[in-house]
Amino acid sequence: MNELELKYGCNPNQKPARIFMRDGGDLPLAVLNGKPGYINFMDAFNSWQLVKELKDALNMPAATSFKHVSPTSAAVGLPLSRDLKRACFVDDVPDLDDSPLACAYARARGTDRLCSFGDWVALSDVCDAATANLIKREVSDGVIAPGYTDEALEILKTKRKGNYNVVQIEAGYVPDPKETREIFGITFEQGRNNFKIDRALLSNIVTNNKNLPDSAVRDLIVALITLKYTQSNSVCFAVDGQAIGVGAGQQSRIHCTRLAGNKADTWRLRQHSKVLNLPFRPDLGRPERDNVIDGYINGNEEDVCAEGNWQKYFTSRPQPLSDFEKRTWVANNTNVALGSDAFFPFPDSIERARRSGVRYVAQPGGSIRDDLVIEKCDDYDMVMAFTGMRLFHH
Repeated sequence: MNELELKYGCNPNQKPARIFMRDGGDLPLAVLNGKPGYINFMDAFNSWQLVKELKDALNMPAATSFKHVSPTSAAVGLPLSRDLKRACFVDDVPDLDDSPLACAYARARGTDRLCSFGDWVALSDVCDAATANLIKREVSDGVIAPGYTDEALEILKTKRKGNYNVVQIEAGYVPDPKETREIFGITFEQGRNNFKIDRALLSNIVTNNKNLPDSAVRDLIVALITLKYTQSNSVCFAVDGQAIGVGAGQQSRIHCTRLAGNKADTWRLRQHSKVLNLPFRPDLGRPERDNVIDGYINGNEEDVCAEGNWQKYFTSRPQPLSDFEKRTWVANNTNVALGSDAFFPFPDSIERARRSGVRYVAQPGGSIRDDLVIEKCDDYDMVMAFTGMRLFHH
């Protein structure tokens, strides 16, 4: 199959639309179910590259949740703690730890559940039944993987009334080293970003503290590979083999850091005992619970604990989470890794990162104020590596 006609492009008025191979060869994929659209395939191909690189770099199954061509999170297949399982809504899965791929997906999908609503999923390994069952119960547009067991495929085919998008990618497909795109009728061409991210990239440690344990190396690699496929400017917080906060597409570095840091704090607060034990009404679905939890933690547009509101969500009125409780709980978050796709022009991002438990930092370096950024890291006994490599993605 050389080309695949699509219903429309980014918007319904953008017709005709298709994906095709310019060299006349076959597409390196098969649509096993559903009818993916233009944005679906943009998410699919970017997300597949991310999990493939994570698997190659860390030799562990990897998963990511994508929305609008950026990851909400990415993770490798480490077991989840009891409280993290509860926060990710997977504590009812008895044999979850038997499938590292399912663990990776549970982490990636559970990190930022609000942003992952209606996501695209990518899996580095053949999708098994355990992972398919987790995907089945979430609101999602589709999945891409190098293969599916017969049982997993049958499970996924029942999703969305039989219309769930399931794409199989050729694991060994290697694209042309040059890539092109058109903007306003003008063709751009560049070499593909085939830069390899591995432990060697973190060898130039510029802070006084040079103690970079293997767990931090793993988390920094997770953060940097996630950034490689995130709309720039971008910053990523990671810990325990997963991205816990992604700040994407911001015009300033500090706004990236604030956004990613706030998401990392929310991830942490979802594991607070008050949140884990919210007395939800039994008829409240998972997406609605996600919205209520986010409002409970962050005090959004609606005070979910207020009289007249709490009755819609809870069987009894919960006690609010105080600012002191939030600060104290987030302060327990330690040994967090932070990656940035470009240099920090000011030390303000380091100051913000410290509030969310960051201890390890990787960034390209090259700012005229590098000395001030290094000094701020030294003030907090952080470890910072200069990678020398920018990771812009547009």
